[in-house]
Amino acid sequence: MGTQSTGLEAVSTKQEPPAPSGQDAGLGRNVIALGWVAFFGGMAQDMIQPILPTFYTQVLGLNKEFIGLIEGSLTTVVSLMKIGAGYLSDALGLRKAIVFLGYALSAIARFSFGFAGSGAAAFGLRLTDGTGKGLKDAPRDALVAGSAGGRKLGFAFGVQRTLDTLGSVAGPLIAYGLLRLWINHANKYRELFFVAGLVAAIPLVIIGLAVRERKAPISTTRLSLSTLRGPFAAFLAVMLLFTLGNSSDAFLILRA
Repeated sequence: MGTQSTGLEAVSTKQEPPAPSGQDAGLGRNVIALGWVAFFGGMAQDMIQPILPTFYTQVLGLNKEFIGLIEGSLTTVVSLMKIGAGYLSDALGLRKAIVFLGYALSAIARFSFGFAGSGAAAFGLRLTDGTGKGLKDAPRDALVAGSAGGRKLGFAFGVQRTLDTLGSVAGPLIAYGLLRLWINHANKYRELFFVAGLVAAIPLVIIGLAVRERKAPISTTRLSLSTLRGPFAAFLAVMLLFTLGNSSDAFLILRA
């Protein structure tokens, strides 16, 4: 789906300033805005996700081994960037800027897929998309947590995930409708990438106009391997084993 959570998203643990009292009666502007950001982001991602394997094989002529390399590298980049982005968002206090950069990279990559003519280009664009996806998730969740207030935290993330999921449902349906409409177009997949890139740019407008970042204390905690102990280390080990054995969804789509 649009935003697959592995449980490693780094929601800030430092104390945020209390939410303004005006937000007690509702979720607040930031939470709603970031929910729509997730909606359009998930829509754009899942407009292209189901057709990528077909594009790889029928348009670019890639073999399954290279497709596995692309998608495996993507997963690795996303996971590594989530850790780095979560730490940087706390250390620099620039969560909105990092979220904006993440969505911008993904939008550029998805639009540019319409021009991809080789496996190398597809590989580079997928890594760019993965970098953007990894950058945005943890700081975005930290913004939601800091804007919702403790009493509405669960409700805020429920709204966030619901809109994200709705976007991920709408994306493939829109893609199906457009491909049916363009069934005789020789470049129908490339045209779909262009549309998905434009949809992926909508979150940038919402972030720029509607999301407000309240000043928060800068974290002075240093990134250290000493934090990877006990239950957290065990959890990471289990997730590593699962990820190593989990095949890419691209192969399931090709098999279908």
